Amino acid sequence: MATRFALRAIAALAALGMTATLAACGADTPDKDSTGSGTPTESASSDAFPVTITSALGKAEIKEKPERIATWGWSAQDAVLALGEVPVAMPEYVYGGVDGVLPWVSDKITELGGEQPTLLKGGDSGQANAEEFVAARPDVILAPYSGLTQEEFNALSKIAPVVAYPDEPWATSWQDQTLIIGKALGLETEAAKLVEDTNANVKALGAKYPELAGKTFAYGANNEPEILNVYRDTDPRVELLTDLGMTVAPSVEELAPSDAARSYFYGLAFENLNKLTSDVLVAYFGDQAAADAFVKDPLVAAMPQVKSGAFAPIIGESFVMASSAPTTLSIPWMLDQYVPQLAQAAKNVK
Repeated sequence: MATRFALRAIAALAALGMTATLAACGADTPDKDSTGSGTPTESASSDAFPVTITSALGKAEIKEKPERIATWGWSAQDAVLALGEVPVAMPEYVYGGVDGVLPWVSDKITELGGEQPTLLKGGDSGQANAEEFVAARPDVILAPYSGLTQEEFNALSKIAPVVAYPDEPWATSWQDQTLIIGKALGLETEAAKLVEDTNANVKALGAKYPELAGKTFAYGANNEPEILNVYRDTDPRVELLTDLGMTVAPSVEELAPSDAARSYFYGLAFENLNKLTSDVLVAYFGDQAAADAFVKDPLVAAMPQVKSGAFAPIIGESFVMASSAPTTLSIPWMLDQYVPQLAQAAKNVK
């Protein structure tokens, strides 16, 4: 069962960052000249360095190609792996992971022939533990999709250059994450190709199910009793469905409280669910029991989307993680299985 922090984090997206907390693998720290990568990308050019990346928290000045890469927050490790590098340290995922590692991440590490990265543990506080990063001895710390505070950024920057989010915490698209990480690793061309190919695959999948085109949707999560957390159009999980050709329902913004102007989600009481109008309702659940309990609530059962079968739940911790923080690795892992279900829900719209 997920911890209380994990559930809050998922709900707040900032979290699930459950924080990628990473736990030391127990082995002695490798020598400084060890790359930690099974098959380093040969195309990374030293001509790309030095490079400076400016984030909302400060600048990262990377003088040469990083050999020891650490990641923090959600999904940075996916972009690193997709670019052919294996990080020496990355978040532990208690929620959705197997022994702390997400399934598509584990598959890619195996494919690259890399060693298991150190898993950094931040604890239920969700805070980055500087001591764990010191032990990992990274050349760079990549956290473009995270909730790093200014204090954490400053502390980690004493260990290695830190690439944080460009604007707001937990609001960087997977496309921008990939491009930012590609620049940090001297692999901008490869990163751009990954983004191009993944975008094309998502659009092709959407075109395969024309019933999705133009359908409005609301995306939620029932992480608190009698509350549906509703995600807004700046959230990556919402953007993924719009990439498939769907449209965020106008009611999502109409119901947002005025004090949620800068938030990517807000809580909606079950008593107001009848106002959350959309063609399709999407929500995620850690297991089938949670999904069943949700639809059994009379106020949920009365929603037109649920009554007509235009409800497309995402069920299972790994699937929740894959859809909540989409990446070039997690998108194909989950979309091929989920989109047919989403399309069926769209067909049931009354």
